[in-house]
Amino acid sequence: MDDRMIAEEVASVQLEDSRSRQLQDVNPALKTKSEETPIMTSGDMVTEQRKGAGGDEMKAPAEVDVTDSRQCERGETPVEHHHLHLSSCNECLELENYTIESVKSASTENIPDLPDAYSSSVDSPASDQVSTQVKKINVVGKPPNILVYTGSDPDSTKFKQIQSVLKDCIDKDRYIIYPLQEKQALKDPWLDNLVLLVIASEEPISEEVQKKFLTYLSKGGKILGLSSLFRFGSIIVTAKDELKHKNKIIHFTKTDNTDIELNVLTSGKVFERDNENNFSNIQVLGYLDPPEKDLVIVRLPHGDCGGEALLIQVHLEASADSHMVQDEADFSSLKMSNSKRCEVLSEILTSLCLSCEPSEVPSLTPIYLLMAKETNRFSFLEWLRSLADADGIIKSPKVSLKLLTTPLPGVEVTPTLIPVVTTFPEFSSEYFSLHTYQQNLRTEKLGQIVFFVEVTPTTMSLFDGLMTNSPQGNGLIAIAARQTQGRGRGGNAWLSPVGCAMFTLLLSIKMDSKLGQRITFLQHLVALSVVEAVRTLPGYEAIDLRVKWPNDIYYSDIMKLGGVLVTSTLMDKTFHVLAGCGFNVANSNPTICINDVIMQYNKYNRTHLKPLSTDQLIARTVTVLEELMNTFQDKGANGVLPVYYKRWVHSGKQVRLWNEEGPFASITGLDDSGFLQVRTESGNIVTVQPDGNSFDMLKNLIVTK
Repeated sequence: MDDRMIAEEVASVQLEDSRSRQLQDVNPALKTKSEETPIMTSGDMVTEQRKGAGGDEMKAPAEVDVTDSRQCERGETPVEHHHLHLSSCNECLELENYTIESVKSASTENIPDLPDAYSSSVDSPASDQVSTQVKKINVVGKPPNILVYTGSDPDSTKFKQIQSVLKDCIDKDRYIIYPLQEKQALKDPWLDNLVLLVIASEEPISEEVQKKFLTYLSKGGKILGLSSLFRFGSIIVTAKDELKHKNKIIHFTKTDNTDIELNVLTSGKVFERDNENNFSNIQVLGYLDPPEKDLVIVRLPHGDCGGEALLIQVHLEASADSHMVQDEADFSSLKMSNSKRCEVLSEILTSLCLSCEPSEVPSLTPIYLLMAKETNRFSFLEWLRSLADADGIIKSPKVSLKLLTTPLPGVEVTPTLIPVVTTFPEFSSEYFSLHTYQQNLRTEKLGQIVFFVEVTPTTMSLFDGLMTNSPQGNGLIAIAARQTQGRGRGGNAWLSPVGCAMFTLLLSIKMDSKLGQRITFLQHLVALSVVEAVRTLPGYEAIDLRVKWPNDIYYSDIMKLGGVLVTSTLMDKTFHVLAGCGFNVANSNPTICINDVIMQYNKYNRTHLKPLSTDQLIARTVTVLEELMNTFQDKGANGVLPVYYKRWVHSGKQVRLWNEEGPFASITGLDDSGFLQVRTESGNIVTVQPDGNSFDMLKNLIVTK
């Protein structure tokens, strides 16, 4: 389970030495300030306050040189850049604003103030969040700014949409994204202060603004046109109303000459060659599927300094839940192409010399011991301390835990030794609300004691030293905001962006109990619990979440949005079980999440269901799981199978066995052990075991791994 957990970008600008001296001449106050407070050097460490568990200070890792090895080289000599502090630092706010002022001073024009979007404010929401790392950004020749031109965009809706899409693709630690409106495009000195200009306005572009854009290109600039009317040279833009906001297949050619085929929304415009001009310099990168074969992605060079524009007439910036998507079939096919859409956009941005490599893996963080009921804390702590050695360490082959009574700034966290903070004045995390969790948890045992961690390798290893010490450990839950080494079934990796619900439960189940005799059913119960956690909420009953045998959570029968991993150890006639689960709640990428499904349901049914949160759904899932386990222990499999069959995707499905040429079979249900049963055309019943087969939902095959 893997993704970045990165706070808002630090809006910093790198100063060359000469410009820094010029700035001091223009603004003496800056010179005085810099004498009083030295700018950080590359060896400095910064302690930054982050909204994290307990609100504790955490040391930022050492600065990393993140020079882009793929940065376009234009022959400039790299310059030494100074580091800026964090956007919440008043000294840096002054420095940043003076930096903007110095850029103005470099122009001969009398330029009005830039809008608020170009500078930081201590009162802005973004100032409450700081980057998880302070990085040394070595930019060759250009500040790390991306400007997005949206024409007349009074409420910044279009800009925010483009900004969000770009953030999903680029290395967020390297670039700052700003809006550029027409007035600023004409007056503000932006031409030499960006790495990319994105033109995302579908309005006609004035002649004056067009000249500015071409001037930028002639200086070696890079332009990305997103469904805009911007064009030059031997290419023209032609309107095709029959293609406006239509779901079409396009073919895109990557830099390695391989092709990608994907579904996208068309803009209602295409490119055509101007027969009056030489068009040999046009590179066609994307066209519509036959019979149209219209050109929709082209690359055009401009000038002698390496300037180029990559122009697009399909909505790569629009996700499947865009307001432009009105058909449910279109929503499904566009969602299926979502990862390809992001891949194509990343390929395009990389070709324009931006870094789309993921940021470094964030630093691991301590575990915080939380209680749904504080009355449990004392007895649990006594038990936990009884397992520790004289140094307060609970040793284990995989992950050892070091008990800390109070949080210590700068405490070391490694993959094999993780501190557990047991006492703290107040818990706070932007990724987990204990109050919301408590409100939604209705259990006797499960989930009452929580190990919460913002960043950890995997929750499946945190209970390694506790799992055989039942009954005190029974029902413990580990919840992570992000995992760096998430695990799936069969050794698969599991990506876990922020917004994905991730947890592991520690369970003890007697072997002679009804569930103990059918322990393989447990993975089905966990998957079913996730579905029921949503579909038993008033108003959410029709949200089409389903279970797929053996351990997956699906949106309808179309797309996976979660999975379950269960491991167990048998000792003293007791199964000691780790039940891990991850499902997408608020992260639309890389595929689909529960809130996407809710948004689509609202659109088609004119309802106003609210988005759900990870803490809420984890608590509800654990509550449902305890109820299902109790029912199974009381009534056996027959007590839970009716609701399982009601929620699974396989009813009435026909499959082929073993390979694409194998015999047809009809799925009939689960056997006594929870394995899948199918009936062949000859009437024979075949049992399929999870470890030997994977179920291909798209091809309706049961194939041998």
